[in-house]
Amino acid sequence: STAQESMNKSGAHTVIEFVLLGFPGDWEIQILLFSLFLIVYILTLIGNGAIICAVKWDQRLHTPMYILLGNFAFLEIWYITSTVPRMLENFLSETKAISFAGCFLQFYFFTSLAANEIYFLCIMAYDRYLAICHPLHYPIKMTLQLCYSLISVCWVLGFLSYSLTTVQLSQLTFCGPNIIDHFVCDIDPLMALSCAPAPTTENLFYIISSLILFLSIIYLLGSYILLLRAVLQVPSAAGRRKAFSTCGSHLAVVCLFFGSLMIMYVSPTSENSGEVQKIITLFYSIVTPFLNPLIYSLRNKEMKAALRKFIGISSE
Repeated sequence: STAQESMNKSGAHTVIEFVLLGFPGDWEIQILLFSLFLIVYILTLIGNGAIICAVKWDQRLHTPMYILLGNFAFLEIWYITSTVPRMLENFLSETKAISFAGCFLQFYFFTSLAANEIYFLCIMAYDRYLAICHPLHYPIKMTLQLCYSLISVCWVLGFLSYSLTTVQLSQLTFCGPNIIDHFVCDIDPLMALSCAPAPTTENLFYIISSLILFLSIIYLLGSYILLLRAVLQVPSAAGRRKAFSTCGSHLAVVCLFFGSLMIMYVSPTSENSGEVQKIITLFYSIVTPFLNPLIYSLRNKEMKAALRKFIGISSE
C-alpha cells in the first residue's frame, strides 16, 4: 500500500491538460456548429447589452425592478461567456485541449455564475411579490439601497457557493485518461477521470447544489402562489393583465432555467448519456441567456419603449 501511495503521489497531476471533446464530427459539421454558436453568442451579447444600456440611460427605468433586470442581463453576458468562447475555439482546434488550471477555472465560473443566476431569480421574485402583494408599502420597503445591497449579496454568495468544491476537485489525482466527453468542465466528467474515488467532494457538490436548487424552488413557488392569489383579487381585468405580464416573463425564465437544471443535477445523471447531458447543459447555459432578453423585452411596454429610445439615440 505504501508503494501504491507513493505511486499516487508521483502520479499526482500527471494530467497537465484535458481534452474537451465537445460535439465531435467532421470538419463541415464543426464549421456549421461554430457559425451557429457564434451567431447565438453575438445575439446574446447584443440582446443583454441593449437591456443594460436601456436601463442605464433611461431615467424612467431607474427603479428596483429594472435595476435588477439590468444586473441580471449583465450576469447573463458573463454566464454565456464562461462556456461559449472556449467552445468556439474548440470547434476550430485540432487538439481541443484545455489546461489543467483553465479547466478548473471554467468549472468555478460556470457553477458560480449558475448559482448567481438562481439567487438573482429569487430576488427578482421578491421584488415582484412586494410590488404586487404590498403595492402601498413597496416604495418604502424596496428602496434603491436595499436593491443594491441584495445585488451585492447575490454576487458574493454566488462566488462563495462552489469555491470549496472547486479547490477540493482540483486537489484530486488525475493520472489519465484526460478526455472529457463534454463542451464544459463539469463535475461528473471530472469525477470520472479522477484516479481515486472522492465521495466527500462529490457529495459536498451535490449537497450544495440540491440545497441551492430546492430552497430556491420552494421560495419561488411560495412567492408565485402568493402573487397569483393577489393578482386574482385585482378587481379590473386591465389590472390583472398588467400584473400577469410583469410576472409572466419572470416565470417563463424561471421555468426554462430551473427545468433544465433539475433534469441535469437532480435526476440520476448516470442514466443520462453523454449526449443528453450536453443537450441539457446547452439549454440552461446557452439557450436561456439567449432567450432572456426576448422574453423580458417583448412582454414589457416600458422596456420596449426604452429599447426603441436607445436604438434611436445610438443610430442618430
